[in-house]
Amino acid sequence: MPSQNATKTGSCLCGAVRFEVSGPLKPVVGCHCTMCRKQTSHYLAFTAAWLEDFNLVQQESLKWFRSSADSRRGFCGDCGSILFFATDGDAKISIAAGSFDGDTGLATAAHIFVGDKGDYYELTDGAQQHVQGGDKVPMPPRNPVV
Repeated sequence: MPSQNATKTGSCLCGAVRFEVSGPLKPVVGCHCTMCRKQTSHYLAFTAAWLEDFNLVQQESLKWFRSSADSRRGFCGDCGSILFFATDGDAKISIAAGSFDGDTGLATAAHIFVGDKGDYYELTDGAQQHVQGGDKVPMPPRNPVV
C-alpha cells in the first residue's frame, strides 16, 4: 500500500493530461448526483488534494466545463476522460480516483446525493450515505513545511 505522503501521479486515458500530488489524499467519496451520473453514465468516485500539493504536469488538452455558478469540471479534450472537480475559491481540488497511476491506498468512505442514485444498483459497501451532499469526510491535514 502506498504511503499517503508519497508523490502520486495520474493522467487521462490518452496521457495528454498528466498530474501529480505530493501530499495526502482525502478518502474516496462517491457522488451519485444527476450531473455526475450524466457525465459518467454511472456515479463518480472522487478523492481530493490540497491545491498546494497538486501540480499539472501536462495540460494542453485540459478543458473545463462550468457545471454551476461556482464550480467546474475538468476533462481531457482529446480522449474525454473525466479528471477534476473544482469549486471557486476552494483550497482543494477533487480528482477522479480512477485517474491515478497504480494503487492509491485509498478506500471509499462515503456516498453523497444517494437520493439521486440510479435505480439499477445498490450501495452495499458499508460507507456513510448522505441523501444530499455534505459528506463529513475531512480533508487530511496538510503536510508540515520542512
